[in-house]
This record gives sequence, C-alpha cells and structure tokens, in this order.
Amino acid sequence: MNRKYRMPFKLIFGLLLLIQSFCSFGKTKVFVIDIKQEIGSTSWIKVQHGYQEAESIGASAIIIHMNTYGGLVLFADSIRTKILNSKIPTHVFIDNNAASAGALISIACDSIYMRPGANIGAATVVNESGQKMPDKYQSYMRATIRSTAEAHGKDTLIIKQDTILKWVRDPKIAEAMVDESVYIPGIIDTGKILTFTAQEAIKYGYCEGLCNSIDEVVGKLKIVDYELVKYQPTFFDNIKGFLMNPVVSGVLILIILGGIYFELQTPGIGFPIIASLVAAVLYFSPFYIDGLAQNWEIILFFIGMILIGLEVLVIPGFGVAGILGIIFASGGLILSMINNNWFDFSAVPNTKLLSAILTVFLSFFLSVLGGIYFTSRFWGRGIFSKIGLNVEMKVQDGYIGVTQNIEDLLGKEGIAYTSLRPSGKILVNNEIYDAISEANLIAKGTKIRVTRQEAAQMYVIEV
Repeated sequence: MNRKYRMPFKLIFGLLLLIQSFCSFGKTKVFVIDIKQEIGSTSWIKVQHGYQEAESIGASAIIIHMNTYGGLVLFADSIRTKILNSKIPTHVFIDNNAASAGALISIACDSIYMRPGANIGAATVVNESGQKMPDKYQSYMRATIRSTAEAHGKDTLIIKQDTILKWVRDPKIAEAMVDESVYIPGIIDTGKILTFTAQEAIKYGYCEGLCNSIDEVVGKLKIVDYELVKYQPTFFDNIKGFLMNPVVSGVLILIILGGIYFELQTPGIGFPIIASLVAAVLYFSPFYIDGLAQNWEIILFFIGMILIGLEVLVIPGFGVAGILGIIFASGGLILSMINNNWFDFSAVPNTKLLSAILTVFLSFFLSVLGGIYFTSRFWGRGIFSKIGLNVEMKVQDGYIGVTQNIEDLLGKEGIAYTSLRPSGKILVNNEIYDAISEANLIAKGTKIRVTRQEAAQMYVIEV
C-alpha cells in the first residue's frame, strides 16, 4: 500500500472499531451456554466457567441451549444447584431433548422454552447398561426433582373471589418423571414414567412457550436491544472435564497404585514409577486448578505413599507405618475431589463425598486384585517379561547355589584368610572359601584344617 494512504486507512479502521464499540455499548447482554452432550464433568466445568464469564460481563440473563439424553446425576445435581443459587435469571431452550438429568436441570431454570417436537422427562436413575437402579437411588432423585420444582414457589390465583395458591411447577408432576408408581388423574397412570411433549409441557406448567431459536426465546423474555454472548469452551476445559470424570479418576488411581506396586517388585527406577508419577500429575492437576485440591491434601497423599514404601522396604511386618500410610494416601485422594475447608465438610453434598470415597476405595481394591493377578499370571509373559526376572536358573545351565567340591576339601589344611568370629573366609589350595570355626575364634593367618561340611557349609579347626 502506498505510504500516503496507509495513515488514513488506519484512521478509518480505528474509527470503525470505535463506532462498533459504541453501538454495542449499553446493549443488554444475554449469555448462552450450550449443553448438547451427555451430562458429566465437562458439562459441569462449562456451566461453572460460563456463569463466571456471564457475571464478569454483567449479563442480564443466561440461556442454556439444551439437547441431551441425560448423564450423571452427580453433575446434574451440581448444575441445578448452580442455577437455583444464581443471581442472574436462567432460562432454558430445549432444542430437542431434555431427558433424565437434562429434565432435572431444565426444571431448575426460571423459565422453559421448547422447540416444537421436543420432549422433557424420563428422569429415572439407571446404570450404564440402562437398567433401573435400586430404590434408594430413586428415592434421592425423587426428592431432588421434587424440591427443584418446589423452589419456584406458588402463584396466587383469584377464581370467583376465592384465593388459590398453585404451584408454578407442580412437584407431583416432577416426581412422576422419576417414579412409575405416581398416579396423576388425566396426566399419567401407574406403571409409566412421565415424559411431556412440548404442547403437554405448556398445558401442565412445565413450559412457557414454543420457540425455534435463541433469538425467539429472547423475544419471549421481552428483552430488546440485546447482544448474544456465547460461552466458548477451551481445549483445556474439555481436557479438564475428561480428567475429572469419576471413571477416569478411578483409572488414574489404579495406575498410581499399580505403578508403585510393580516398581517395588523390580530393581532400580523404571517404567512403572514413571507411569505412576504421570498419573498422579494428571489426577491432581484439574482438581488443583479448580481449587478443590489444596497443597496440604497433595502433601498428605505423598506422605502416605512414603510411609507405605517404608513399611514395605524397611520396616519388617505390617504395622503402624503401613496403616497410617493407607489412611494418609486415601485421605489425600478423597479430599482432593471435594470442596472441603480443611476438615469442615458442611458445604460438601453427601452425594459428592460418597462418590469420592467409593471412587478411591474401589480403585484401591481393584489395584490390589490387579497387582496379585498380573504378578501371578503375566509377570513372565508379554510386556511384563521386560520388567521382571523370568529366567529359570537350572543346574545344568551352570547355576549353582553352593560350591560342589566341599567334600574334596575334607582334611585339607590351609590358613585363615580373615578372622573367623566364628564365620569368615579361609584359603585352601589357593582358593578362598566361606567357613565357620568349630570352637574358638581363629585369628587371621592362623593355620586351619577342614573337619566337616554340613548344609553346604564348611567347618574348620585351628591346627
């Protein structure tokens, strides 16, 4: 570009940016967070960071753009708690599905908008294979979804001079999404789990209206002159969410313990301890970044591992050091997963504490079983043959434990190569052997005679 035109071009470009900033200044910020995958640790991290960003830009409303078949109740409960406690009004646009955990999160929002053809409901707790979990899990979910509906309170209706209080979200309907035994006349029969279509949800107070886009939702909210700001998760958000998944955390604990176990079975520093250290870094890093794992909790874990190592390698038997080591190591791993303040657990939900304890101790148990299994079955096979001694030392191959010509030395004379007190070394026929004095201590250089051999051990007397 010609130099004389370069300065005007920069000036014009700067003015355009300034005009754009002035145009956006004063607009109402509406923040959008996508939940379009299985509810899990990654979703929870996105919601946490999304709310932080929404607060930092002064957003007037948050819209969750949802399309999910459900996920882990633990993280769904965390998200719904975040929504209920938020100072910024939160609304949800159900693009297609809000099933199971997605239904719980949607009911927590201040208003629900659905695309025509969308569904909400079917919140029964199931396992990984889709089988219904025992009633104690259903009981907790029933109470959670019922209390979530109750959190929206009641509307006051005046009908024919009568004042009637009506739930904004009927808790009985929410409970019917979990429990098939709930019967609501005209809505659901016993033996069926409740799922609403968009029209049914509007009819029974579980949807404020139909929309086809986020902009239509904003219009329903009566927000004008607005700017949509969408949360963009980073690569590290996804990695951190993956590492904080309870299953992944359990696998990392297995690698930590398994690496230490196999390292104790082999001499020197090798691959097992390196794998264990890498797994420890991957385990603690996301919790440390999120402020869950404190320095003292990580130190507590390493002190526990040191105590276990001392118990195995230095101290005979299994006693106080080993027990304390297990307690410290387990405590460090568990405390790193929860939002405790030292030993104050009042702010920690019982489900999170129980999940952390089960994850750690199940991993401990599996690592012990795995160590025993691999050591006994595969130690001399495949990749394990590279980290263990698997050679059978046979006599015909020249491997012997004791000298074979001791009997030939009976009656032979020699000298004490070292002092025998009572054991030491002797020199016979210009060869050095281990020997034990039959009676007195024998000084170095004293003449000796070989008297007998017993249990592959040579005995001598002073001549």
